[in-house]
Amino acid sequence: MIMPNGGEPVRFGMRFGSVTMLQRTCECGHDMDIRLRKVIYSRSVEVGNVPVYSCPRCRRVNILPEVKTELAGLIRSLGLEPERKRIDFADVSEWAYLIAQATDRDRMHEPIQRLIADRVDQLLDMMLLARSLGDMDWEAELRGRLGQITRPVMA
Repeated sequence: MIMPNGGEPVRFGMRFGSVTMLQRTCECGHDMDIRLRKVIYSRSVEVGNVPVYSCPRCRRVNILPEVKTELAGLIRSLGLEPERKRIDFADVSEWAYLIAQATDRDRMHEPIQRLIADRVDQLLDMMLLARSLGDMDWEAELRGRLGQITRPVMA
């Protein structure tokens, strides 16, 4: 389940082939919820909308494996003594973006498959625009973002 900020749980499961993704059982045996949390790095950078598994019973929190690579890359890019700032992780990670969309009160009634299809369409449209403008860096960035949500994830 995904927990909107301060709201009720939202059911969230997505099938990829025969594997249901984003569902996890805690070591204590209880189902874990997915929440968007703030991560503080080096006491100066707030990274918002980081998807984590959270156990309501034992309070264990784990970052979603699907976003660890992007989060680690972001932290590496900040250096050892970053300046004070706030970053929305949904601007870095497509998983964070999709989960934020799924918890948005205006879109939480939509099936996750629709949210994913809409985002893929947006990214493909932007890739066409980047290509038509000859902006190879932007096109490569968009290709990477598209790859974040189209690569298979094993639960």
